[in-house]
Amino acid sequence: MSLERPWLAEYPAGVPAEIDVNQYSSIVAMLEESIAQFRDRPAFSNLGKQITYGELDRLSQQFAGYLLGELKLKKGDRVAIMMPNCLQYPVALFGVLRAGLTVVNTNPMYTARELKHQLEDSGASAILVLDNFGHVVQQVVREKPIKVIATGLGDMLAFPKGAVVNFVLKYVKKMVPDYDIPGAIRFRDALTLGQMHRLPEIDILPEDIAFLQYTGGTTGVAKGAMLTHRNMIANMLQAATWLGDRINPGGETIITALPLYHIFALTANCLVFMRIGGLNHLITNPRDMPGFVKELKKVRFSAITGVNTLFNGLLNTPGFDEIDFSSLKLTLGGGMAVQRAVADRWKKVTGCTLIEAYGLTETSPAACINPMDLSDYNGSIGLPIPSTDACVKDDNGNTLPAGQVGELCIKGPQVMKGYWQRPDETAKVIDADGWLHTGDMAKMDERGYFYIVDRKKDMILVSGFNVYPNEVEDVIAMMPGVLEVAAVGVPDEKSGEAVKVVIVRKDPNLTAEQVKAFARENLTGYKQPRYVEFRTELPKTNVGKILRRELREPSKPAA
Repeated sequence: MSLERPWLAEYPAGVPAEIDVNQYSSIVAMLEESIAQFRDRPAFSNLGKQITYGELDRLSQQFAGYLLGELKLKKGDRVAIMMPNCLQYPVALFGVLRAGLTVVNTNPMYTARELKHQLEDSGASAILVLDNFGHVVQQVVREKPIKVIATGLGDMLAFPKGAVVNFVLKYVKKMVPDYDIPGAIRFRDALTLGQMHRLPEIDILPEDIAFLQYTGGTTGVAKGAMLTHRNMIANMLQAATWLGDRINPGGETIITALPLYHIFALTANCLVFMRIGGLNHLITNPRDMPGFVKELKKVRFSAITGVNTLFNGLLNTPGFDEIDFSSLKLTLGGGMAVQRAVADRWKKVTGCTLIEAYGLTETSPAACINPMDLSDYNGSIGLPIPSTDACVKDDNGNTLPAGQVGELCIKGPQVMKGYWQRPDETAKVIDADGWLHTGDMAKMDERGYFYIVDRKKDMILVSGFNVYPNEVEDVIAMMPGVLEVAAVGVPDEKSGEAVKVVIVRKDPNLTAEQVKAFARENLTGYKQPRYVEFRTELPKTNVGKILRRELREPSKPAA
């Protein structure tokens, strides 16, 4: 049965139905084109220092030279990178790729147990780590010998600023615990050694694995999604095509606050904007909201990406409304549902529509994006992007018509090769016809716009009725006294499950009864929260996704 594609009629002018996935053979080919075209333009900035495309070229070649010439790594070997956004990151990232190796992006907040699993599972030969997290690596290398390259946050900055940054972090802020790893080499020494090795010609193929991107840690053991050069190039081209002529080659600055080790920023910020000679302004610690706002006041930026909690945090930080937004033309939200209350306020304060997109680690990540000329938030995740098919299936694999809720399935050149060394897990999510089953419940309207109803596993079943936490959260978030909210299901003897909302108050006087009264006005009976809990903060992942599973406490608070 051929798939109907109503979304094509909704495409913005100039956006083609298909992209040419063979435009570049690899990420390295794209990088080298950008270096040739934009050599003297700034590529990355952080902590007051910029590096140009030409400097990125030289430094990444040196790092590649070290990996191949000194460590004697072979094509396809894996190298882990464990650091937040700083200038070493892109140098290492492109150094690893130029050497024909695979990047294993590693969350610096990992515990020793989580890191050990990832290093063992990926078979990584080396790891680059920021000194702040060296003590965690130290615990792991005792059991798993691995080449370690270490660096301080100030190591790429000019003297004396770099030395001052490193001193303050270690001795004043006490953010760098002592560690000792015999045989570890400093990043700057690795670059010096790498200079002595001329980079050989390496034939990097489209199907070679560029990234092992670990995912699923919140639901069990983290699995490495194999993202090939072709996957990443396809998604970069799909997103760039979608942006169309709104972006000006050599003239854009994007705020990169989400970590580059996360697939969203990696593709949307790093790859898409590097292809057009843009500047990625790296924010090392976006959780420091006052510091983040102070940084934004210094930069004329034209684009920013984030998750709902990040945008909400900025909007509630004093001074944010004083920033110059006159150059801002693109705000892209993904990673979790964007709430209408946040989107509406963002538009009011910045004058720029918060465009919601949808993707997964397994789709490199973008699958659906709203049109760039959208005037207001519409509650949809948008349209399938060029060369992407999407449909909604029931539990028996049947494609459902418009308006019916089922599991969202995606097919396209950006869909991963599979999970690293886990054919059984791959078979659970990619069916015989090549459809990736996302685990998200969705519906499509007649025009081809898709709407996420919720995660399959987050759905709350109240007396046989499906309650989607996103809907409850959206309603409660509209209350002026609410800063953040999450809804979860808790066991209930009468109804199987009941709705519980956990709220961080903006108004300290907000009561549970006020919340319930507001819900009664806006939600049907079975969707209304039976339990209301107040906390000072919500548990979140490193990129700001709310961890609903941690809110499902068996002990129900007094309402």
